[in-house]
Formats: sequence, C-alpha cells, structure tokens
Amino acid sequence: MLALLLASVMLGGATDALDTPLTAAAGDAMRGRQIVENRQLSACLLCHSGPFPAPHLQGTIGPPLDGVGSRLSAGQIRLRLVDAGKLNPDTVMPPYYVTDGLNRVGHAWQGKPALSAQQIEDVVAFLATLRAP
Repeated sequence: MLALLLASVMLGGATDALDTPLTAAAGDAMRGRQIVENRQLSACLLCHSGPFPAPHLQGTIGPPLDGVGSRLSAGQIRLRLVDAGKLNPDTVMPPYYVTDGLNRVGHAWQGKPALSAQQIEDVVAFLATLRAP
C-alpha cells in the first residue's frame, strides 16, 4: 500500500505531499508530541529545535519545528516523515516509514519502519498544531 501511496505522490504534479493518511484512525496530537520528545524513539530533537523543554538539548541541523504547521500542510509533513528522500535525495532526514533501498541499517531494524503508520499519523497531527504566532 505504501508503494502505491508514494507512487501517487509523483503523479499529477503533486510531488511535495502525501495527502492520504497511512491509517484509518486519525492521528493523536498528544501522542505525537510524546513521540517527538522521545529521543530514543524518534530522535527528532537530535536535529530539530522547537517549543519543547530543555532547549539546550535540541538540534540545529534541521529546520526548527516552531510554526511548521503554518509552513507545511499535513500531507507535506507526512511525506517528509515517511521518506524525505523523495523531495531531496541528499537529505540527512531519515525515512521513518520506508524500509526499501536503505543503506547501513542496523540488524534489528532491517525491514522494519522506524515508526509505525499510527505513530507517523500522531506526529503529523502534533506538528500540524505548531502554528506561527
């Protein structure tokens, strides 16, 4: 199913978003925040900063997450989480859902997504709430 969704991203000029949710259940923004803040689970804050506790432990490699919900649609956020390499083959952003065509994947993670489809939807729901003031 994911291959079909990603293929549809490249058709009809819609190349920067994955508008179809990965699950039938809506994402939960509170769970999404917990996933983003959990450095062992998502590692988001290793590269990104945002409106989170302990600002001194946040990364500066990726763009700040502050206001991301104003800059990107839910579909655009989803695609970046699923496989940012579809937008930029040289990105350092890891694919959190795609498992094919990856290099140097730890044995325990081979063939497994970093986040489940529901976790992706939860993170999308949370990031969409981060609006510019």
